[in-house]
Amino acid sequence: MASMKSYGVSLDLACADNYMRKGTKWRSPRAAVIRNFHLPMRSFEVKNRTSSEDMKSVRLITAIKTPYLPDGRFDLEAYDALINMQIVNGAEGVIVGGTTGEGQLMSWDEHIMLIGHTVNCFGTSIKVIGNTGSNSTREAIHATEQGFAVGMHAALHINPYYGKTSMEGMVSHFDSVLPMGPTIIYNVPSRTGQDIPPRVIRTLAQSDNFAGVKECVGNDRVKGYTDEGIVVWSGNDDECHDARWGYGATGVISVMSNLIPGLVRQLMFDGKNLSLNLKLLPLVKWLFMEPNPIGLNTALAQLGVIRPVFRLPYVPLPVARRVEFVNLVKEIGREHFIGKKDIQVLDDDDFILVGRY
Repeated sequence: MASMKSYGVSLDLACADNYMRKGTKWRSPRAAVIRNFHLPMRSFEVKNRTSSEDMKSVRLITAIKTPYLPDGRFDLEAYDALINMQIVNGAEGVIVGGTTGEGQLMSWDEHIMLIGHTVNCFGTSIKVIGNTGSNSTREAIHATEQGFAVGMHAALHINPYYGKTSMEGMVSHFDSVLPMGPTIIYNVPSRTGQDIPPRVIRTLAQSDNFAGVKECVGNDRVKGYTDEGIVVWSGNDDECHDARWGYGATGVISVMSNLIPGLVRQLMFDGKNLSLNLKLLPLVKWLFMEPNPIGLNTALAQLGVIRPVFRLPYVPLPVARRVEFVNLVKEIGREHFIGKKDIQVLDDDDFILVGRY
């Protein structure tokens, strides 16, 4: 049937006749007003489909490092080796492109590619959680659509940072992405400049796709949630042992497990172990002397499992700190750290700093 076009809207002639009758009010197509009509992943037949309930039992999640080639591109060979070492040593999930993985220094094309690569290579062996959060709701929606489309099991979402928003705006922001799939909410006020208060988490927890919260405020907050049946992962390596065994946390989303996944697994799986926790605290303190991931990047380079390449603005720790790390490795035991090479101090000239990539 012939059609008439006006301002990009196609109308059947019969509809057009009705529209042009005096007193008839045109109404927009129903699809244009259905909330979240565009959202993908509604089929349960899609690759790697995981429910939020599946995610709630995961105890050890590593916020995985992204290694680089000398020109600043991803070193996927080293990345795959890092992921494999996590799997072999008992990690159950990885955060791809989080703060530790330097998602903040990636384009969205790089970000989604790395999520898809991780899913394709390791998605049957470990849960892949894509950091698709943003301070822009539009970006968070688009990135999360793409992340689930390439098969990630769950999304990690931070609250809008820097510009921040109201509590109502925060809820609306998360409500825009929760319908897409299992979601972990990430609360780290030291980086965002704004706390996600318990009343917001309680509201979000009503969604079937709410898997839990990565909480960095402290163990009193952790206990408040776990007492209400809300799943929590500690976001602080120095508090994760007590969070797990004293405050009801399900587990940890860890930076330290990049280096010693087997020992962190012991902390999360084998019951209270105060002596092991105490032994590891100096390493945690060392890792966070400067903002993460500076310490981790330096350590992995010294262990020889990644090239000593930094995307600016991150730069390696000074030589005195690098010597301290060598001593920490000897005290804990080289056999507990990933990789097989001898630990090195590395000279300043060994590091490559990349500003354009």
